[in-house]
Formats: sequence, structure tokens, C-alpha cells
Amino acid sequence: MIHENPQAMKFTPEYLIGVLLKRYWLILIPLCLAVATGIVLSVKLPRIYEAVTLILVEPQRVPEDYVQSVIPTGIEGRISTISQQIMSRTNLEKVIEEFKLYSDPQTKDMFMEEKVADMRKRITVDVLNLGGKQREARGNRTDAFSIRFTGENPPQVMRVTNALATFFIDENLKSREASAIGTSNFLEDELTNIRGRLSELEAALKDYRQKYMGSLPEQLESNLRMLEGLRVQLTNRQQSLRSARDQLAMVERQMSEAEAVRKQFLAAEPGSPVAREATRADELKTMKADLEMMKTKYTDQHPDVIRLKSRIAQLEAEIAENRKEAAETQARPTIPPPEQVGKLPDFQRVYAVQYHALQKEIANLEFEIEKLKQSILEYETRVEETPKREQELMSLKRDYQNMNATYNSLLQRKLEAEIAVNMEKKQKGEQFRILDPARIPEKPISPNMRYLFLATIAAGLGIGAGLIFLLEYFDTSFKMPKQIESALGIPVMVTVPVIRERREILVRRVKNFFGCCATAFSLFLVALFYAVTQKGLDTTMAFIRRFIDI
Repeated sequence: MIHENPQAMKFTPEYLIGVLLKRYWLILIPLCLAVATGIVLSVKLPRIYEAVTLILVEPQRVPEDYVQSVIPTGIEGRISTISQQIMSRTNLEKVIEEFKLYSDPQTKDMFMEEKVADMRKRITVDVLNLGGKQREARGNRTDAFSIRFTGENPPQVMRVTNALATFFIDENLKSREASAIGTSNFLEDELTNIRGRLSELEAALKDYRQKYMGSLPEQLESNLRMLEGLRVQLTNRQQSLRSARDQLAMVERQMSEAEAVRKQFLAAEPGSPVAREATRADELKTMKADLEMMKTKYTDQHPDVIRLKSRIAQLEAEIAENRKEAAETQARPTIPPPEQVGKLPDFQRVYAVQYHALQKEIANLEFEIEKLKQSILEYETRVEETPKREQELMSLKRDYQNMNATYNSLLQRKLEAEIAVNMEKKQKGEQFRILDPARIPEKPISPNMRYLFLATIAAGLGIGAGLIFLLEYFDTSFKMPKQIESALGIPVMVTVPVIRERREILVRRVKNFFGCCATAFSLFLVALFYAVTQKGLDTTMAFIRRFIDI
């Protein structure tokens, strides 16, 4: 067996066309089988239809300059939250039961968990932006969103999609109203708490002012003026006290001089204190002389000596006491109480009246001075404590002002929240509106008929071409003169064409006829497959029946 040299092989267009004409059955049979398989698949594969509804996000109808919404403006987040609520198991079970989904024999035995999971896969929510770059520059990037639902029954798919859109709108209204009410209730609770704390701070501030009334910072100027006035009054009272005391001393001196004159007259009378003092002095002198004389006879331990010494000491003490009383009487005259002034002689009565008046004046001045000193000390304490009270009061005021500002801010927000709640209840806030409701889908989205057609044709042709290539690869016979020259190294001088007999020609014509029929049938299958994939089986069959009737 002679093998050809692969390097000498050159596949010319004439050679390839010849191979295809020789082995065309290897192209037609796989193509027909592939097309028949494609037709069966296009008929048997389940049609998946998709319905889409477009929901427009309308801004609130009341201008935001008048009413500020308390609902978060992040529409993507709210759509995501609503999507989770819509696609919850409870809600999807209601949808399945309402529209009798999964009731066909193939799916009725599925568990509810499997039905819910498959339902979630068939629902898609896409956020859209219809406003363009200008709206994105303003920060409003979301204008609408779409809801998609897929299924095998087009009318059912449409109804489910519209129902999901209705659920979205209802849930959005409920969510916005609940959010607004929740915000209002939260602000009300916070206002109640802050109102209580504000009342406590007001009471603390009031108690502090009452407790330290007089030493508050705003009373500093009045305290300083009062302190200055009290010091002036104290100086005046002290001067008046010194003047009264000088007058009292002068009255006492005048009374002492009058009393000394009176005593001089009384000392000359027998039995007067002066006379008694002179008698005691003589007696003391006699006792001292007797003591000196007894000491010459007795010792100091003699009883008479001791008794005489004791008597001398007692007499000296009496004389000293009398002299002291006399000196005090002379220095300060005895003045009777005011009720006994009338019993005094006329020359002493005037001095006694003046004396008692001055004493009363001095006592009043001393009382006033002491009272002024206490008041001055009190006001000095107030002035000294003013910085401390100012700091403490400033701290209390700061807490009160901060709390009051917080309260006013929350109160304003509470009023805005109540207006926002009313706006949501009257549906004047941001709303979802169905811009394009779902319609019955006419064309399935799965399977992809164009892809199925192209893939089937490519598969049939590819299988046929692969079989031809394998047969040609393993065929070692010479097919061109150049192969012989290359293999044997002998030039080919002449080639003799094939000479066929009548029978062979007849058989060949029959084969060609059947080949043409097979080619036509293949083309018919391809056209039928194209019509089924592009127009649908019902439309194709209706066209064929109409063509046959014609």
C-alpha cells in the first residue's frame, strides 16, 4: 500500500467541490437529522414568556419648600425593602394560591418551599433612570423601575406581573405612611422625655436662684452699691459713736468734779468715810507699834504676835479696799438708774439725764454699727461668691439652653412630621404610578429560536463535514495525478477518464435523482424549521394548510 505524502497534498477548490459531490449524503443525512431534532425541540421545549410593567416614581405634589418629607429619599433602598416584602414567603404563597400557579400535573406535586424559590427566581426588579444626566446632577437618579415576571402561560404571566405592580404600589403607600407615623411617634416620645428633663432643669434653675438670691451675677452692681452705702453709713455711725463717747466722758468728768466738791464738804463731818479712814489709820499705826514692842519680848511664833499680825493685815486690807472704793468713786461718780434721777439734787440731775441719754445713744449706735458690720460682711460675701455663682449659673443656663434648643428643634420637626403624615394619608407625597402596564407577551424569551436554528444547522453541517474529513483522511488511494508523481517519482504522461456502462449510467441517474430529492427535502426541512422558529408552529401549520388548500 502506497501512502501519500501529506506535504504534497494541496486541497484546491475543485478537489473540495468534488469531494462534496461525491459524499453529499454525508452532508444531507446529518443535516436532516439535526433539522428534524431541532424541529422537535422547537415544538417540545417549553415556551417561557416575560411580562414587564414600568412603574414611574412621582415626586410629592406639595413643594418641598412648604412641606419637608420625613420619608428617606433613597428610592433604591426603599425599592429593595419593598421587594423583600413582596418576595416574602407569605406574600408569594398568596400570589400562588390566587392565580393557581403550579397547578399543572408536572408541578402540582412540588413542595411549597420549591414553588416559592422558583417564584422568586422568576421575579426581577430593575431600577431605571429616565431623567438623564441633568437629573443625575441634581441627585435624583431614579425615575422609574420595572417589574418582570416569566412563565409559560402568557395571560397568567401578565396578570401576575400587574398584581405584583399593584402590591408594590400598595406596599409603598403603607410603608410611607407607617414610616411617617413611626417618625411622628418617635418624635413625640422624644419630646415627652426632653420636656420632662427641661422641666427638671427649669426647677433646678428656679431653686438655685431662690437659694442664692442676692448673690446672683445680675445683682453684682446693686450689691456693690449697697456695700458702698453701708460702708458710708458705718463710717458715719462710728463718727457719731466717737462723738457720743466724748460727750459721755465730758459729762462723767463734770459729774466727777461735782462729786469731788461734794466729798470735800462731807469729809469734814464726823462719821464720814474720810473720818473713818483716818481713825483706822491711827489704829493701824498703834497696832504696828505694839507689834514692835511684843517682838522684843516674844518670837514670831508666839500666839499674841501671830494674832496681832493677822489683825494688822486685815486692817490694811480694809484700808486698801476703802481707798480703792474712794478712788473709783472719785474717778466715776455713782449715777442712779433713770427712774431714780428725780431723787438727785438739782445740780446732779442735769448731768444724770445727759448721761443716760448719751448711754442710750451709744448703745443704739453700737447696735447699729454691729448690724452694719454684719450687713457689710454679708454683702462682701455675696460679692466674693459672685464669680462662683456666675460659673454655676452659667452651667445651669447652658444645659437649659441646650435642652431648650433641642426641644424647640424636636417640636418643629414634630409639627413637620404631623404635616407629612397628613400629606401621606392624603396621598400627596411621593407615589408609584404604573406608566406601562404589563401586556400579554406574544414572543417567548426562551428558548432562543434564532440561536436554536443556527446551532442546529451548524451542528448538522459540522457533523457531515467531520464525517467527510475522517473518511478522506483515512482514504489512502490516489486522488490526483500529482499524488502519484510525488509518491512514485514518475511523471504522469496521460490520464484516462472513467468509462461507464449503460447500467452504471442508469444507476447513477437514479442516485442523482434521489440526491436531488434528498436535497430538496433537506431544504424543505430547513425552511420549515426556520418558519417554526421564527413564526411559531401554529402560524406555520396554518400557512401550510392554506397552501395545500390552494
